[in-house]
Amino acid sequence: MNLLLQTPLALGRRVLRRESPLAGRTVLVTGASSGIGEATAYAVAERGARVLLVARRAEEPDRVRARIGEAAWTYPCDLTDGDAVDALVKEVLAEHGAVDYLVNNAGRSIRRSLALSYDRFHDVERSMAINFLGPVRLTLGLLPAMREQRFGHVVNIVTWGVQVKAPKFSAYIASKSALDAWSRIAGRETFFENVTFTNMRFSLVQTPMTAPTEAYAGRGATAEQAAAKVVRALEDRPITVGTLAGSFGEVINVVAPRASDALLATLDRVFADSAAARDGRGSTDRAADRH
Repeated sequence: MNLLLQTPLALGRRVLRRESPLAGRTVLVTGASSGIGEATAYAVAERGARVLLVARRAEEPDRVRARIGEAAWTYPCDLTDGDAVDALVKEVLAEHGAVDYLVNNAGRSIRRSLALSYDRFHDVERSMAINFLGPVRLTLGLLPAMREQRFGHVVNIVTWGVQVKAPKFSAYIASKSALDAWSRIAGRETFFENVTFTNMRFSLVQTPMTAPTEAYAGRGATAEQAAAKVVRALEDRPITVGTLAGSFGEVINVVAPRASDALLATLDRVFADSAAARDGRGSTDRAADRH
């Protein structure tokens, strides 16, 4: 077709596909039913990637696949079910060979104070199951093929809380910190096979998972803005992507830990538990496929 007859959007897509290292690659995105995962799926497909959409329910990723077209495949999977994760790995490798890029996005955020958590140890168990154990099991399943082909990149959606250590997020931040640390160590062991990891320490992003917390209303980046950063991380493969505020909090925690404790303890008293946390409902009790 004559380039003069093509629309600007079509021309833009051709340029993106020609220039992006994602073009022709296989990208698996968990939590692809909404939020950052859904927005990331669209963005990588726009760059010419084959997109594997993973989420607990089939209906929503089917909707995302329909919008993307023939370059997308859906795989319903509960990442807290170890046998289901193993079956997912087997199916994906059989149908697509090695996955080139993995985006560990599915997760659960719990904002609840310790005073409301004494009889809720299951908050810790649920957080670890979806935020740490699930993505690690999936990554371990896909890593051998990545190492064999001597290429792969894993992007983990974590949180700036791993640096700041914000109150009311003890279960959530602990689970994300575990994933952050595990991936840094894994990346050192796979360094010479050209398999790398990025930990994305996002601040607040507006998604269905954050909606039950009244204090977050109207705040934070959009899912599309977050997805744009994920795509850049997939293409550029940095070790971490963070925020200035997160880096500042990390430094203060080291150089003035007691002052940092006092400041965050004060903020803890200022910002109360949400109604969802007090009532034991909302995102705290609903396994989320997205951030």
